[in-house]
Amino acid sequence: MTYSLVPVAFVRSSLTNRHEAPMQGYEGAPDAWIEIESAVVEAMDDIAAGDELILITWFHEAQRDVRKVHPRSDPRNPLTGVFSTRSPDRPNPLGLHRVRVLAVDRPRIRVGPLEAIDGTPVVDIKPVLSRSDDA
Repeated sequence: MTYSLVPVAFVRSSLTNRHEAPMQGYEGAPDAWIEIESAVVEAMDDIAAGDELILITWFHEAQRDVRKVHPRSDPRNPLTGVFSTRSPDRPNPLGLHRVRVLAVDRPRIRVGPLEAIDGTPVVDIKPVLSRSDDA
């Protein structure tokens, strides 16, 4: 059985190389634009500066056959199953990014900080719930 995802947006960032990008947004990642696809642009209604969002991305440059990694790419750390890490290399390379909306310039949303590289597909956008710790 197969499943398909269609990007709803793409990241536009000054980061262009995954190996030079911070591992997490709070580790010095820049702000970036999220360009919403025209077919779903009305889905961005009600998003405003100051909102917090969860971006779900598809790590398009990930290696999908990786099952174990040294956490944080540090060989001093023991090999660990990818389901216990935030490694982008994994069977289904979905990324989760908690960001703050800095500006809305329809059909774009300025967010930050974001460690995803330029061209990364965004497969969904969700609000951070005020009573939730699941980000």
